[in-house]
Amino acid sequence: MLFQRKKSLDLILATAEKRSLKRQLGAFDLTMLGIGAVIGTGIFVLTAVAANKAGPGMMYSFVIAGIVCALTALIYSEIAAMVPVSGSAYTYSYAVLGEVVAWMVGWALILEYAVAAGAVSVGWSGYANGFLAHHGFGLPAALTAGPFDTITLADGTIAKGSFNFIAFLLALLVTWLLVMGTSKSAKVTAVLVMIKIAALAVFIALAFPAVDSANFVPMLPNGWGTPLSGVGVLGAAASIFFAYVGFDAVSTAAEETKNPNRNIPIGLIGSLASFASVSHACV
Repeated sequence: MLFQRKKSLDLILATAEKRSLKRQLGAFDLTMLGIGAVIGTGIFVLTAVAANKAGPGMMYSFVIAGIVCALTALIYSEIAAMVPVSGSAYTYSYAVLGEVVAWMVGWALILEYAVAAGAVSVGWSGYANGFLAHHGFGLPAALTAGPFDTITLADGTIAKGSFNFIAFLLALLVTWLLVMGTSKSAKVTAVLVMIKIAALAVFIALAFPAVDSANFVPMLPNGWGTPLSGVGVLGAAASIFFAYVGFDAVSTAAEETKNPNRNIPIGLIGSLASFASVSHACV
């Protein structure tokens, strides 16, 4: 019975209409939201992870992940335009596959966003603590990593983490922005995305003349691997695909979007195009 219980598209739209959120996001806001989420995970956090797995071959990893992300973005853009309500994959699963599958997808989404938020917070905390340490204000090792992490100090000794203080503050700040309201958080996101893109453009301009072809040998130190192996080109591509969370975030905002049938596809495809161009330029 539970596997057969589904919610029709008309009922989903009618329910959303009764308790609909205020529609105040446009195509630009959605594009900035997607770029912010995709670049935050795909470029600033996962590039080093991919390099450790695939070496110079991570260039192929970005291409493979980009193709898969393109297919994901196109699917999301079509379904989100048809069903412009909050809930994302949970709602789509409820309409097509039934309540039990939707329940499992819903919990998977909660886990996905928790892991994504944690990963981005930890990644940005590393940058922030590096900046502070460069100016003589670095935090103690115990406050830069979690209780299950080990840290190699400058003198070669191993230290145990206890609490990532900066990651906690960053997560708290983002939560506060969301509580402030969608329109305000969208404006802050747009400003941060502009800063990110400017920083990446400056980095590319400064780093490109220093490219050394000797660093690309061997091109595939760990081979191609497999998506589940955790190493090689395909293992790195699986990690980079983590960036597709950004497309899901755009889809989730469908109920708060003005003219969603037009703006959702623009936001998703615009996010995809920006991610592809920036990631290829970086690698």
